[in-house]
Amino acid sequence: MIDIKFLRENPEIVKENIRKKFQDEKLPLVDEAIRLDAEKRKAQMESEQLKAARNKLSKANGPLFGQLKKCEDEAKKAEIQAQIDANNAAVKADDERRAQLEAAQTEAAAKLQEIMYVIPNIIDPSVPIGPDDSCNVEVERFGEPVVPDFEVPHHVDIMATFDGIDKDAAGRVAGMGFYYLLGDIARLHEAVLAYARDFMIDEKGFTYVIPPFMMHGNVVKGVMSFPEMEAMMYKIEGEDLYLIGTSEHTMIGRFIDQILPEAQLPLTLTSYSPCFRKEVGSHGLEERGVYRIHQFEKQEMIVVCKPEESMIWYDKLWRNSVELFRNMEIPVRQLECCSGDLADLKVKSCDIEAWSPRQQKYFEVCSCSNLGDAQARRLGIRVKGADGKTYLAHTLNNTCVAPPRMLIAFLENHLQKDGTVTIPKCLQPYMGGKEVLIPKHK
Repeated sequence: MIDIKFLRENPEIVKENIRKKFQDEKLPLVDEAIRLDAEKRKAQMESEQLKAARNKLSKANGPLFGQLKKCEDEAKKAEIQAQIDANNAAVKADDERRAQLEAAQTEAAAKLQEIMYVIPNIIDPSVPIGPDDSCNVEVERFGEPVVPDFEVPHHVDIMATFDGIDKDAAGRVAGMGFYYLLGDIARLHEAVLAYARDFMIDEKGFTYVIPPFMMHGNVVKGVMSFPEMEAMMYKIEGEDLYLIGTSEHTMIGRFIDQILPEAQLPLTLTSYSPCFRKEVGSHGLEERGVYRIHQFEKQEMIVVCKPEESMIWYDKLWRNSVELFRNMEIPVRQLECCSGDLADLKVKSCDIEAWSPRQQKYFEVCSCSNLGDAQARRLGIRVKGADGKTYLAHTLNNTCVAPPRMLIAFLENHLQKDGTVTIPKCLQPYMGGKEVLIPKHK
């Protein structure tokens, strides 16, 4: 969410930003926001003037009451009383008008806030311009993508050779978009999470956090745009509670309405959580696979920092993902997200994509985002500087690892011709020292 003062002073910049995001239907909202802001401020100003006048009238009655008490002339007393009554009538009229103005101000403020929630954040000048993800730009590759001299099966078929997955039973229990992981595959899933956790703690110095897995509606509105909310969130019936789609949401929500000492920044946090997603409108619930599912686990990176440091941290965060995947001997690339592919709160974003030997193409495994002060503005997350002044923090997030997608990349890249799967050195301590997984059947 952008600053209303910025919108008020730079409406054409805001409109051009909307055009860059190919959201022309939102252009009228800028003028409507300006109108509502003016209406709210006018009502506020008039209300303050009436309050000052009311106070003046009330104060004037004090001496008049004193005069009335001492006066013995009936005609004069009637004159004083008439003045008191006139002042009281004016006070009452002012109070009634102020009540109308305050109601109008409240209504305008509520409408304005809803519009401001919808107007997209100002994107960074470096973001490539394009209407959708087909215009995302490859920036750099890390590791050599390999096409083996044997056919790589579908990842579910690879898991099946280890008796490592049961989607049929999961379908009977919970429906499509769920799975049971078993044996070596389940252990590999947890090994990846454990390694990612220790990588972020021991090598990157982040603080490990296990957050709440549910959150209130006001936090949801603070951390994400409405279309994202509708497409992703599961709501608990009869409760003001939502299941999280990613731990980023409750991690940032932790600081709602807080003033953080500048000396504590940056806050560098890594969180574990299950994630729950409706995946509405995504016809992507691949029946056989675990690429897009309703429930998964994830290790996340979160940074809360000073505005001038957010782009530095953005670069550090996506490079952390590259390093993690390369430690697991998986080739990846960085893909810069174009303007039309950015969610409304994002200033800049990129995907880390892993190589798929089976499909002979890259696919998304991590998403790194700089949200500027958008989440902080919505949630009231401020920083108190050394000079005593407060300002809005900047927030960033990045997927450290989400094992379902990681497992796809891992199994395809480490599968051998004989059906075995090699374990890189970094994961071996988490796999009981195993260097290779041997299938139970082919």
